[in-house]
Amino acid sequence: MLRLYYHPFASFCQKALIALYENETSFTGEIIDLGDPDRRAALERVWPMTKFPVLRDEARGVTVPESSLVIEYLQDHHPGPARLIPEDPDAALRVRMLDRVFDNYVSLPLQKIVVDTLRPEGRADPHGVEEARGLITRAYGMVDKELAHGSWAAGEAFSLADCAAAPALFYSNIVAPFASFPNLAAYYRRLLARPSFARVVDEARPYRHLFPLPWPPEYD
Repeated sequence: MLRLYYHPFASFCQKALIALYENETSFTGEIIDLGDPDRRAALERVWPMTKFPVLRDEARGVTVPESSLVIEYLQDHHPGPARLIPEDPDAALRVRMLDRVFDNYVSLPLQKIVVDTLRPEGRADPHGVEEARGLITRAYGMVDKELAHGSWAAGEAFSLADCAAAPALFYSNIVAPFASFPNLAAYYRRLLARPSFARVVDEARPYRHLFPLPWPPEYD
Protein backbone atom coordinates (compact mmCIF):
# COMPACT_ATOMS: atom_id res chain seq x y z
CA MET A 1 0.00 0.00 0.00
CA LEU A 2 1.18 3.50 -0.83
CA ARG A 3 0.57 6.21 1.74
CA LEU A 4 1.19 9.89 0.97
CA TYR A 5 1.74 12.37 3.77
CA TYR A 6 0.85 15.77 2.36
CA HIS A 7 -1.27 18.89 2.45
CA PRO A 8 -3.52 19.75 -0.54
CA PHE A 9 -2.52 23.43 -0.53
CA ALA A 10 1.27 22.92 -0.49
CA SER A 11 2.83 23.34 -3.92
CA PHE A 12 5.41 20.56 -3.59
CA CYS A 13 2.67 18.19 -2.43
CA GLN A 14 0.59 19.20 -5.44
CA LYS A 15 3.54 18.29 -7.64
CA ALA A 16 3.50 14.72 -6.29
CA LEU A 17 -0.29 14.53 -6.55
CA ILE A 18 -0.20 15.47 -10.23
CA ALA A 19 2.11 12.52 -10.90
CA LEU A 20 -0.16 10.15 -8.97
CA TYR A 21 -3.25 11.39 -10.80
CA GLU A 22 -1.58 11.24 -14.22
CA ASN A 23 -1.15 7.48 -13.77
CA GLU A 24 -4.26 6.90 -11.65
CA THR A 25 -1.99 5.37 -9.02
CA SER A 26 -3.86 4.07 -6.00
CA PHE A 27 -2.74 5.55 -2.67
CA THR A 28 -4.00 6.48 0.78
CA GLY A 29 -3.69 10.14 1.65
CA GLU A 30 -2.70 11.39 5.09
CA ILE A 31 -3.41 15.13 5.24
CA ILE A 32 -0.95 16.80 7.59
CA ASP A 33 -1.73 20.06 9.35
CA LEU A 34 1.63 21.10 10.77
CA GLY A 35 -0.17 23.26 13.32
CA ASP A 36 -1.80 20.17 14.81
CA PRO A 37 0.67 18.49 17.23
CA ASP A 38 -0.75 15.01 16.63
CA ARG A 39 -0.62 15.29 12.84
CA ARG A 40 2.85 16.81 12.97
CA ALA A 41 4.00 13.92 15.15
CA ALA A 42 2.55 11.45 12.63
CA LEU A 43 4.68 13.00 9.90
CA GLU A 44 7.75 13.14 12.13
CA ARG A 45 7.49 9.42 12.79
CA VAL A 46 7.96 8.66 9.10
CA TRP A 47 10.28 11.56 8.24
CA PRO A 48 12.07 13.36 11.12
CA MET A 49 12.61 16.51 9.02
CA THR A 50 8.80 17.04 9.11
CA LYS A 51 8.67 18.27 5.53
CA PHE A 52 6.13 17.03 3.02
CA PRO A 53 5.32 15.31 0.74
CA VAL A 54 6.54 11.96 1.99
CA LEU A 55 5.59 8.68 0.33
CA ARG A 56 5.54 5.50 2.37
CA ASP A 57 5.53 2.21 0.47
CA GLU A 58 4.32 -0.18 3.15
CA ALA A 59 4.78 -3.31 1.03
CA ARG A 60 8.46 -2.57 0.41
CA GLY A 61 9.16 -0.87 3.75
CA VAL A 62 10.47 2.23 1.96
CA THR A 63 10.01 5.89 2.88
CA VAL A 64 10.59 8.47 0.14
CA PRO A 65 10.73 12.22 0.94
CA GLU A 66 10.90 15.15 -1.50
CA SER A 67 8.55 15.57 -4.44
CA SER A 68 11.05 14.84 -7.22
CA LEU A 69 12.23 11.67 -5.49
CA VAL A 70 8.63 10.59 -4.95
CA ILE A 71 7.94 10.87 -8.68
CA GLU A 72 11.18 9.05 -9.56
CA TYR A 73 10.27 6.27 -7.12
CA LEU A 74 6.76 5.91 -8.49
CA GLN A 75 8.09 5.51 -12.01
CA ASP A 76 10.65 2.90 -10.95
CA HIS A 77 8.44 0.83 -8.65
CA HIS A 78 4.81 1.69 -9.43
CA PRO A 79 4.83 2.67 -13.12
CA GLY A 80 1.72 3.61 -15.03
CA PRO A 81 0.93 4.43 -18.65
CA ALA A 82 2.39 7.95 -18.40
CA ARG A 83 6.17 7.90 -18.32
CA LEU A 84 7.09 11.17 -16.57
CA ILE A 85 10.86 10.78 -16.92
CA PRO A 86 12.05 9.78 -20.39
CA GLU A 87 14.02 6.62 -20.93
CA ASP A 88 16.54 8.42 -23.12
CA PRO A 89 19.30 9.78 -20.82
CA ASP A 90 19.66 13.11 -22.59
CA ALA A 91 15.91 13.73 -22.61
CA ALA A 92 15.72 12.68 -18.96
CA LEU A 93 18.49 15.12 -18.06
CA ARG A 94 16.56 17.99 -19.69
CA VAL A 95 13.40 17.05 -17.79
CA ARG A 96 15.28 16.92 -14.49
CA MET A 97 16.99 20.23 -15.22
CA LEU A 98 13.67 21.98 -15.82
CA ASP A 99 12.24 20.34 -12.71
CA ARG A 100 15.07 21.97 -10.74
CA VAL A 101 14.43 25.32 -12.45
CA PHE A 102 10.79 25.38 -11.38
CA ASP A 103 11.56 24.19 -7.85
CA ASN A 104 14.66 26.29 -7.12
CA TYR A 105 14.08 29.42 -9.18
CA VAL A 106 10.30 29.80 -9.03
CA SER A 107 8.85 27.93 -6.03
CA LEU A 108 11.57 28.71 -3.49
CA PRO A 109 11.94 32.45 -4.21
CA LEU A 110 8.14 32.65 -4.31
CA GLN A 111 8.09 31.34 -0.74
CA LYS A 112 10.53 34.09 0.21
CA ILE A 113 8.18 36.75 -1.16
CA VAL A 114 5.09 35.30 0.51
CA VAL A 115 6.77 34.74 3.89
CA ASP A 116 8.02 38.32 3.87
CA THR A 117 4.42 39.54 3.95
CA LEU A 118 4.01 37.75 7.29
CA ARG A 119 6.99 39.37 9.00
CA PRO A 120 6.34 41.73 11.94
CA GLU A 121 6.40 45.45 11.22
CA GLY A 122 9.94 46.66 10.79
CA ARG A 123 11.31 43.17 10.06
CA ALA A 124 10.60 43.04 6.33
CA ASP A 125 13.39 42.22 3.91
CA PRO A 126 12.77 44.35 0.80
CA HIS A 127 16.22 43.61 -0.62
CA GLY A 128 15.66 39.87 -0.31
CA VAL A 129 12.22 40.19 -1.90
CA GLU A 130 13.68 42.17 -4.82
CA GLU A 131 16.32 39.48 -5.35
CA ALA A 132 13.62 36.78 -5.26
CA ARG A 133 11.53 38.60 -7.86
CA GLY A 134 14.57 38.97 -10.07
CA LEU A 135 15.29 35.25 -9.83
CA ILE A 136 11.71 34.36 -10.76
CA THR A 137 11.77 36.76 -13.71
CA ARG A 138 15.01 35.23 -15.03
CA ALA A 139 13.46 31.79 -14.72
CA TYR A 140 10.38 32.99 -16.63
CA GLY A 141 12.59 34.26 -19.45
CA MET A 142 14.51 31.01 -19.68
CA VAL A 143 11.40 28.83 -19.67
CA ASP A 144 9.62 31.10 -22.15
CA LYS A 145 12.41 30.36 -24.65
CA GLU A 146 12.29 26.63 -23.89
CA LEU A 147 8.56 26.58 -24.55
CA ALA A 148 9.03 27.77 -28.11
CA HIS A 149 10.00 24.17 -28.96
CA GLY A 150 7.07 22.10 -27.68
CA SER A 151 3.69 21.91 -26.02
CA TRP A 152 5.06 20.94 -22.62
CA ALA A 153 8.05 22.08 -20.61
CA ALA A 154 10.53 19.59 -22.06
CA GLY A 155 8.91 18.90 -25.43
CA GLU A 156 5.78 17.12 -26.60
CA ALA A 157 5.39 14.74 -23.65
CA PHE A 158 3.99 15.70 -20.24
CA SER A 159 6.74 15.04 -17.69
CA LEU A 160 8.18 15.54 -14.23
CA ALA A 161 9.02 19.11 -15.28
CA ASP A 162 5.34 19.85 -15.87
CA CYS A 163 4.40 18.36 -12.50
CA ALA A 164 6.79 20.90 -10.96
CA ALA A 165 5.72 23.77 -13.20
CA ALA A 166 1.97 23.66 -12.61
CA PRO A 167 1.79 24.48 -8.88
CA ALA A 168 4.85 26.75 -9.06
CA LEU A 169 3.26 28.91 -11.75
CA PHE A 170 -0.18 28.81 -10.13
CA TYR A 171 1.18 30.59 -7.05
CA SER A 172 3.96 32.67 -8.64
CA ASN A 173 1.54 34.30 -11.08
CA ILE A 174 -0.13 35.96 -8.11
CA VAL A 175 3.01 37.76 -6.89
CA ALA A 176 5.04 37.92 -10.13
CA PRO A 177 2.65 37.80 -13.13
CA PHE A 178 4.05 36.32 -16.33
CA ALA A 179 1.62 37.83 -18.86
CA SER A 180 4.55 39.51 -20.66
CA PHE A 181 6.01 36.06 -21.46
CA PRO A 182 3.62 34.80 -24.18
CA ASN A 183 4.92 31.23 -24.47
CA LEU A 184 4.82 30.80 -20.71
CA ALA A 185 1.31 32.28 -20.43
CA ALA A 186 0.00 29.95 -23.14
CA TYR A 187 1.71 26.99 -21.49
CA TYR A 188 0.10 27.84 -18.16
CA ARG A 189 -3.33 27.77 -19.81
CA ARG A 190 -2.56 24.27 -21.09
CA LEU A 191 -1.55 23.22 -17.60
CA LEU A 192 -4.82 24.51 -16.14
CA ALA A 193 -6.73 22.40 -18.67
CA ARG A 194 -4.80 19.24 -17.77
CA PRO A 195 -7.18 16.98 -15.78
CA SER A 196 -4.56 15.99 -13.19
CA PHE A 197 -3.77 19.61 -12.36
CA ALA A 198 -7.39 20.73 -12.54
CA ARG A 199 -8.16 18.10 -9.90
CA VAL A 200 -5.32 19.37 -7.69
CA VAL A 201 -6.59 22.95 -7.99
CA ASP A 202 -10.11 21.90 -7.01
CA GLU A 203 -8.91 19.86 -4.02
CA ALA A 204 -6.88 22.82 -2.75
CA ARG A 205 -9.73 25.31 -3.10
CA PRO A 206 -11.10 24.85 0.47
CA TYR A 207 -7.70 25.88 1.86
CA ARG A 208 -7.27 29.16 -0.03
CA HIS A 209 -7.80 31.14 3.15
CA LEU A 210 -4.31 30.00 4.17
CA PHE A 211 -2.70 32.17 1.49
CA PRO A 212 -1.81 35.56 3.02
CA LEU A 213 -2.31 37.61 -0.16
CA PRO A 214 -5.53 38.52 -2.03
CA TRP A 215 -6.63 36.13 -4.76
CA PRO A 216 -6.88 37.72 -8.21
CA PRO A 217 -10.39 37.66 -9.70
CA GLU A 218 -9.34 35.23 -12.45
CA TYR A 219 -8.60 32.61 -9.80
CA ASP A 220 -12.27 32.28 -8.82
